[in-house]
Amino acid sequence: MSRRVLLKLSGEAFGGGEVGVDTSIIRRFAGEIHEAVAAGVQVCIVIGGGNFFRGEELSQAGIDRNRGDYMGMLGTVMNCLALQDFLEQEGVPTRVQTAIAMGQVAEPYIPLKADRHMEKGRVVIFGAGAGMPYFSTDTVSIQRALEMNCECVLMGKNGVDAVYDSDPRKNPDAKRLSELTYTDALVNNLAVMDAAALSLGRTNHVSMRVFGLDTPGNITKALVGGLEAKGLGTLVHEK
Repeated sequence: MSRRVLLKLSGEAFGGGEVGVDTSIIRRFAGEIHEAVAAGVQVCIVIGGGNFFRGEELSQAGIDRNRGDYMGMLGTVMNCLALQDFLEQEGVPTRVQTAIAMGQVAEPYIPLKADRHMEKGRVVIFGAGAGMPYFSTDTVSIQRALEMNCECVLMGKNGVDAVYDSDPRKNPDAKRLSELTYTDALVNNLAVMDAAALSLGRTNHVSMRVFGLDTPGNITKALVGGLEAKGLGTLVHEK
């Protein structure tokens, strides 16, 4: 069986730190994914929607939390369609599956069908989160990786190249961590992903590599190298 991995991409990265999508960034991501697929890696992807909406932030602004989360899910689908377009332009057959039915733009999320797509060399992008409020795309990335029998989760972050013991943007003495356990991340409240996702990963022994999206070539290195991509970001596991 070929290497099968799940790639989690930050929604903020799709917008280059702004609202909307930055097509030059998405085109670069597609090119790097193409290289890995050409090397025989089976890839599925979960994308955040932070460049459009975040349910928790919308809730603080007065919008009902449930409705805000659904708005965020729709934002992820827009990112999925943008990446699908650029992947198809690269010659990579791509399918978008969504947890909320929207038949005119995407397939419904069907695990067995997604599995078959990847076996045929197609990239599968999962949109609309879990299809339910209060579940982050971080949690969905762990869940989808488990359901697709991926060997690891590769989490691409915007604006940071690894996990640190404190915020490197606020603390110039923050220590870069090459390796980390889920337990340490939870106990020390490190900003790897939300606590629900960390707990799910720990309980199910999911290995993960967290890396930065700002450096060109990192996505290909992560997809091809997987857990063995030494020197790239931070390895998160539970021993």
